[in-house]
Amino acid sequence: MPELPEVETTVRGIAPYLVNTCFDFVRIHHAGLRWPIPSEFSALLTGARCVQVERRAKYILIHTTERTVLAHLGMSGSFRLVAPGTPLKTHDHVQIGLGELELRYHDPRRFGCMLWADSERGQTLLSSLGPEPLTDAFDGLVLYRGARSKRIAVKNYIMTNQVVVGVGNIYASESLFLAGIRPTRAANRISLARYQRLSETIKQVLRQSIESGGTTLRDFVNGQGEPGYFQQTLQVYGRQGQACRVCETPIQSQVIGGRNSYYCPQCQR
Repeated sequence: MPELPEVETTVRGIAPYLVNTCFDFVRIHHAGLRWPIPSEFSALLTGARCVQVERRAKYILIHTTERTVLAHLGMSGSFRLVAPGTPLKTHDHVQIGLGELELRYHDPRRFGCMLWADSERGQTLLSSLGPEPLTDAFDGLVLYRGARSKRIAVKNYIMTNQVVVGVGNIYASESLFLAGIRPTRAANRISLARYQRLSETIKQVLRQSIESGGTTLRDFVNGQGEPGYFQQTLQVYGRQGQACRVCETPIQSQVIGGRNSYYCPQCQR
């Protein structure tokens, strides 16, 4: 599933081509995503001018002179820019004409969405989100205060969108490793100092992944159709049985909250 770095990479890739560009046409080939694409989507956006593209959590907000689109990549979705006339792929569900380019939304599993941000569902999706991890609104004190009554595993805690947005499975495992915290440790049994360190490693891991274009474990590509390369530097995620890059202890895996979690039993306590 595309996580925050992949979504940020997508936004940075498509924004220069969308902003200040009018949509020549909008064609819906399959409206049945996670929630149906609004029936008036094509009519309202055709002729509209894009004024801004930004990310909020894992959502992409495309602001136009008419309405703001709230898009999510779901499990397997991607936006890519192609030349007009490029043959449609089987799972290309939306085409947006941008003059000399087209923006296409591709989603084999159809678990993503394209909604109006000001719709009832759109407002509900956005209203419950916690702070952005790469801003000053997020730090160790935020984590520490929020965890005082939480007995859940710290990995599940930092993956909760109401606590902090965008820390998905890969980046939670990597951040906890760098902070030296075992993912199974109870959230309310971690000191302020350790949470300060964890907030720093979350920022570090996310920034490094964005610089590398995200992580491609299955089928993520950016707006230019290119994969991300952060997976080449993963310390623990997906490395079960391999030697820890720090102490050479074999990396272990455990299911936490229904997700595979990876850690070093020596480096993480």
